[in-house]
This record gives sequence, C-alpha cells and structure tokens, in this order.
Amino acid sequence: MTQTITERPLRGAPLWQILHGLAAGQVRAESLTQACLDAIAQANARLNAFVAVDALGALAQAQASDSRRAQGKTIGRLDGVPVAVKDNIDVVGLPTHAGLPGARAPAARDAAVIERLRGAGAVILGKTGMDEGPGAQGANPHWGDVHNPWRHGFSPGGSSAGSAAAVAAGLCAAAIGTDTLGSVRIPASYCGVYGFKPTAGEISWRGIAPAARRLDCVGLLARSVDDLAVLYHVLAGYDAADPRSRRRRLEPDLPDWEPDTLRVGVLADLPAWGTSAAVEAVFARALDTLAHELPNRRCVDFADFPIPAARRAGLLLVEAEILGAYPAQVLAGASPQLARLLDYARGKSAADYATADRLLDAAVLKARRLFADVDVLVTPTTPHVAFAHGESAPVDQADFTAFANLAGCPAVSLPMGTTADGLPCGLQLMGPPGSDLRLLDLAQVCAAALDATPAYPIGD
Repeated sequence: MTQTITERPLRGAPLWQILHGLAAGQVRAESLTQACLDAIAQANARLNAFVAVDALGALAQAQASDSRRAQGKTIGRLDGVPVAVKDNIDVVGLPTHAGLPGARAPAARDAAVIERLRGAGAVILGKTGMDEGPGAQGANPHWGDVHNPWRHGFSPGGSSAGSAAAVAAGLCAAAIGTDTLGSVRIPASYCGVYGFKPTAGEISWRGIAPAARRLDCVGLLARSVDDLAVLYHVLAGYDAADPRSRRRRLEPDLPDWEPDTLRVGVLADLPAWGTSAAVEAVFARALDTLAHELPNRRCVDFADFPIPAARRAGLLLVEAEILGAYPAQVLAGASPQLARLLDYARGKSAADYATADRLLDAAVLKARRLFADVDVLVTPTTPHVAFAHGESAPVDQADFTAFANLAGCPAVSLPMGTTADGLPCGLQLMGPPGSDLRLLDLAQVCAAALDATPAYPIGD
C-alpha cells in the first residue's frame, strides 16, 4: 500500500485493501476517486462500462470523506470508497434509464441501497450500462454494447454488464448490480470477478426499476469474497417500505465450515446441461483442487424439476412486468428483439402467467428437497465463457444461475480459472435461503484454496 494512487496495483486492489489504505492514511479518498474518474475517462470509450458519470458529485463526496477523517469525526464502513451503480437503480440527480431509450428526469430520491451506501460514506461514481430488457449479453442498441475487459468485442455477460466490467477493469472499488436470473453472477463469471446474490429480500429493492419482482435481487460485484461480505453487511436489512423485504425471524446461519460434515451436491452430467468442454475441464480441475474443502460429494439431479421450462417461466414474468411497469411511449422505442419478447407476453393470458408463477412455487419446494440432502450445490456459474458481440447468445447461459432466483436462494460466483484461450469462468456455490454468511465463509475458503483470482486487465 505504499504505491502512489495512480499506479496499477492499487486500482486492482480488493476493497478490503483499499479500506486499509484509507484507514492508515496511505490513501486519500479524493485521490482515489480522481484516479477512478481518470481511468473511466481513459477506458470508457473502449469499454462503455458507464452510461453516466457524476464527476463533480463524486469528488465532493470524496472531499467530505477526507474532511471527516481529518477532523476525527465518525466515519462509515465504506467511507471514501468509490462505487459504481447499475443504471436501473435510482441515484439522486441522475436519470434512471434501465437500459431503455428516451430521456428521463433525474431521480428525486435515492434507492434504499444508495441510502445505505451513502450512510456508510461510499462515493457514488455514476451509472453503469446494462442490457435492454431481459438479456445476459451486455448488448444495448440505445446506449451501446458493454465490452469485456479481457477481450474487446466480447460480451461481459449481463444484465449487470457495466458493473462487472468496471470492477474487472479497475474503474471502481466495487459495484452494485441486480440479479433476476443470474444477472450479477453471469457477468461475474465472464469478467473473472466475484459476484453475490443474497437470499431474496435481504437487501431492499425500493427505488429500483423492476425486471420481475418475485425474482429480483440486489447483487454485489467485487474483487474478493471479503469485499462481498463487507458490502453485504452494509446493505442487508429490513425495509418496511419494500413489500418484499425479508424481516428475519432468526439471524442468518453463522459461518460454521467443517469439511468433514459438509454435504456437497454436484450435477451428474455437465455435458447434458450443455456445458462446453472448456468450462467442464476448468471445473474438473477446480474440484480436484478443492478435494479437501469439498470432500463429501454426492450427485444430485433435477429430473423432478425442469430448469429450462422454469427459466422460460421466469422470463415470462420479466416480460409481463416490463409491459406493466413502463409507459407505452417508452416501449415504443424498444428494439425489434425486445419488441418480440414483449409481443410474446402480450399473447399470453392471465392463466398462462399464473401457471408460470406456480412453476416458481415448485422451485421453492425443489430447493427444500435439495437442501435437505446437501448443504451446498456446486456448479460452474455458466455453461460457457464469454462470446463475441454479434454472435447468438447461448440460450442456456442462465441454466445454472436461474434456480437461485426461482427458489429465493443465495448464490456466489468466484473465479475458478481460465480456459485455454484465456477467458475466465466462474465456480458457483448455492445454499438454502438464509445461508448467506455460511456461503460467503465457504466461498472464502474455496477462493483461498483455488488461488484463481486473475491479474485483472487494469489499464490494458
């Protein structure tokens, strides 16, 4: 932490290391924020990670943080930390486009998650790009495609595309996204960063444009598991103004990792799930490395629950929600691709919607059966690695991630290595609802054993 703020190592540092530097006086919030703003100015034309940057506001927040430290005032858990925010989350003074076309008035009130960030002293850099509608490519005909920092012209995943790209490229210390069927974990996998979807209702959704409220979760993106835990502790909590906020009857399960008693579920036949040979090979190597950490493995199957059909049911909820949430004049400017999805929903009946909703109830019951037999389900995060923009997106890229949303479970994606052609891929750990802290603890143990956190392409 003795490097100057403009050097590459600090921009690629995990959040916990940045917090240490701020606390020790080795880093000033204003210098750190200016370094991020300079990096955005230099890289954003290539990456298109940000759709809006609040440079003056961010510097004012950083200066206020430095002043608090200098005067010995109480500081927040994230004081002076520059954070990026997905463009479906309301931030005062910035418009919320949610990937859709047209002008918007600046938000008059912060979303609940932004209120918590500001309360912890975080610096809000700006808004990051996302897909138009339900997508996992980072492709947007109105605001431009987001590019993968590892390979220009390739998808970073989505829909929290810009948030993941910004973290991997060192444009921020951490980022906030949203996860509806894998929208944080898919880009985490494609960009080689860490992504966490908490138990449904753990973090308030108030002030966020919906995709499908039953499936939607605020998601976290960072460069280490420790960072995810810090963000989770700051942002989680009951919000009486959010109808889906989860009031805990009990605190989340405490970390209690014991390899001798941990029951690990793995899928029996990854190729049958459409997993590429390249991802399967990296996953096999990761499991070999984790022989001590994940020793008691048993095969699980989903013969009693149709994941592809349930994923499509979830998409119907998303399409219907978009139709109900946005004015006709906004949707009139939608791309032909989104218009086709919306037409599909228009052609469905209320009974079709109810049938889809019942399939999600079946996912909750499947999760109860699954986690009665195992403590954690371990899969690749995605069946494939990043693909080129312009190629058809794999229809099954959310097949491993969607179940956590359908059933309300927490899930974390961590880097597990790269394929032979140098593209990152992720390892997903999923647990029963309420196991957030236990899951993050296990992810930390696995991340340490794998030692697969990449040397991020900072400034490349």
